[in-house]
Amino acid sequence: MASTTRSTGAAAVAAGAAGALWACSSFVQGSGTSPALRSSSAVGSSLTQAPASGFEHSQSAAGAIVAPSLVGAAAAALLGARRGRTAEVRQIACKAFENELGATMPMKYFDPLAMSKDGDAETFRRRRCAEIKNGRVAMWACMGYIAPQYFRWPGYCSPSMDIKFSDLPNGIAALGKVPAEGWAQIGIFIAFLELFPMRQEADRLPGDAPGFGKLGVPIFARKCDAEGSRRSLEAEINNGRLAMVAITGMVAQNMYFGTTDPQMWLPGASAFEGELGVQAPVGFWDPLGLAADGDVDNFKRRRAVEVKHGRICMLACVGYIIPEYFRW
Repeated sequence: MASTTRSTGAAAVAAGAAGALWACSSFVQGSGTSPALRSSSAVGSSLTQAPASGFEHSQSAAGAIVAPSLVGAAAAALLGARRGRTAEVRQIACKAFENELGATMPMKYFDPLAMSKDGDAETFRRRRCAEIKNGRVAMWACMGYIAPQYFRWPGYCSPSMDIKFSDLPNGIAALGKVPAEGWAQIGIFIAFLELFPMRQEADRLPGDAPGFGKLGVPIFARKCDAEGSRRSLEAEINNGRLAMVAITGMVAQNMYFGTTDPQMWLPGASAFEGELGVQAPVGFWDPLGLAADGDVDNFKRRRAVEVKHGRICMLACVGYIIPEYFRW
């Protein structure tokens, strides 16, 4: 109803602008006048012709000024109506999925790129399946980045090439050390999972595979109850989102520091390990090595800036959330 009203208003403005443009042009005398008028004007004195000429000039100038203004107003009205319809469609699309799993506090329905603005339920389901699967892979990847620092499988990765699991480096460096036959086995195993136990069926929730069930764990192979398992399913989606961001940061840090050990977060010992903020699990946290020179004055200046920025960010976070529920 609101969209129809905006369209009618825009059409009225456009029609009014066109009418005003025609009216302005009708007051401007054309060059082709009749002989009778020319003869009668020749009889008149020059005193009467001069004001007439000035009047015609002023009318032409007025038309030249008013016409573009009215046309611009009409275009602005049409553009505003179109934007209003677009915003309304986006709002309707958001409302179509705001009760789906993953719409939790504080972000509620989170779609910053407006990928579901068309309201297509099938496309939304396909993307939700991909989100859950990528989130599970990212959670395993985060554990795979950390665990090998403290535990390795015994035995050989490749007996024929005499490569033990303990010989493989961690992180990105392992990509070139695993033999091609090993990568082929991994690919075949993933294809088997995708085609059989982890295939997505149309009558099951996204991520509820017949051979694994909810949460991607085989012990939950029975069909998932959406309402009864809502809390755990939403926790999985949110943890998967966090893991996707985390593994991206871990890979970036691995490429920058060239290692996956604690040095990735703790570049080395520092003269400021007894200062405030040095706590488990990272201890003294200075990933860029800004305090490596041991300058006390620079450290105090940066610490003051850090505390101030932290306070501002905490207030900013509160200011982002509170207006959703309370206004002065």
